[in-house]
Amino acid sequence: MSDLTCKLLIIGAGPGGYVCAIRAGQLGLDTLVVDAAPPGGTCLNVGCIPSKALIHAADEFDRAKTFAAPNHLGITAAAPEIDLGKTIDWKDSIVARLNHGVTGLFKKHGVKLVQGRARLIDGKTVEVQGETGKTLIRCETLVLATGSAPVALPALPFGGPVISSTEALALRQVPNHLVVVGGGYIGLEIGTAYAKLGATVTVVEAAGSILPQYPANLTKPVAKRLVALGIKVHLNARATGLAPDGALLATIDGTDTALPADKILVTVGRRPVTAGFGLAELRLDMEGPFVKIDEMCRTSMRSVYAIGDITGEPMLAHRAMAQGEMVAELIAGHPRAWDKRAIPAVCFTDPEIVSVGLTHEQAQMAGHDIITGSFPFQASGRAMTTEREDGLIQIVARRDNHLILGLHGVGAGIAELSASFALAIEMAARIEDLAGTIHAHPTRSEAVQEAALAALGHALHI
Repeated sequence: MSDLTCKLLIIGAGPGGYVCAIRAGQLGLDTLVVDAAPPGGTCLNVGCIPSKALIHAADEFDRAKTFAAPNHLGITAAAPEIDLGKTIDWKDSIVARLNHGVTGLFKKHGVKLVQGRARLIDGKTVEVQGETGKTLIRCETLVLATGSAPVALPALPFGGPVISSTEALALRQVPNHLVVVGGGYIGLEIGTAYAKLGATVTVVEAAGSILPQYPANLTKPVAKRLVALGIKVHLNARATGLAPDGALLATIDGTDTALPADKILVTVGRRPVTAGFGLAELRLDMEGPFVKIDEMCRTSMRSVYAIGDITGEPMLAHRAMAQGEMVAELIAGHPRAWDKRAIPAVCFTDPEIVSVGLTHEQAQMAGHDIITGSFPFQASGRAMTTEREDGLIQIVARRDNHLILGLHGVGAGIAELSASFALAIEMAARIEDLAGTIHAHPTRSEAVQEAALAALGHALHI
């Protein structure tokens, strides 16, 4: 067994871990990262990036299909075909480019990468099992960034026709019938993509609405679009098992039903990865299934930090990145603390949803006297010219001083507005700040200014 020593050891090379490592390297810390998979974690390898690549390909294919018949734009073309294997190869090439990019940044900043499975001995010692044997690593400070994994249902364990999002993003043929168990953002993103690629898609959701974490005014356009794409959604329904022929057994409207399926995609949530690497040896304080941390991502053990999905909601890559950067600076002796006013949540459905800060209902429950303003994309010239008028932008603000508490929207391509939403809240903007900012015309961003004007009582275009 070979031995290594370092100032900072990070277990997990996902978004939180690799950002922490790069920033630590920039600050001159002797840093080492351990991961069995290529750098980038779930997000880069089997999550965020692959899913957005598949969504893009599906959108392009769906758009091309509209030109296979006489079209009101005056464009006609032959009916398109899809070779999903080539699509997956293209997706994999993007993942590989980004893997190499992270590896290159490690080298640039002096970060060492050890590929293998880590097992904690104590808060300063880790054993790594790699392809060539075991390595013992001793460190001064340890960062846990092990991420999360898909949740399986006892009645539908992964295997055979039952797949997680990981396998769904690697299929090389479009299934004839895809049943999605779970109407959250992961299931709807992937299900919508496969519907556009030609699959017959059915969604089984236990709750009374899709995307139950979002307010109804944001999910309504998504639900309408699912109908337009031919996706059947069963609400208040429960998946109960797998039939011998591969069909999904479910209870729908009180009736036991068999739904035909070539593949059954289970997307009922994700769980923190806290098992399999000796976490119990550290005896850290926990909050339910998550590692308990303070405002500086410190655990109950002085030399151990934790970041990302293992520390709780929201389980988002950009939250992990921000935590990783902060922790690196703290270890280097810089004064930092977690003081984020808002973390953007983006759902890449069709249309997309962006939510930052408090919703109308959350603000009221928190005791705020609020005012709101909204602007529909039906009144947006830019939305009309792109043939996507579905959706709206909404502002939630305090009535007394007009401080913006939340910015929310649903519409085609509005994920790119998420940064401006978050910036407004981070900078403690008032309604007048957004209303008084000149927004370029014609753009979708004008809806933000119009929503602010609506909150002030004098919208110009509705």
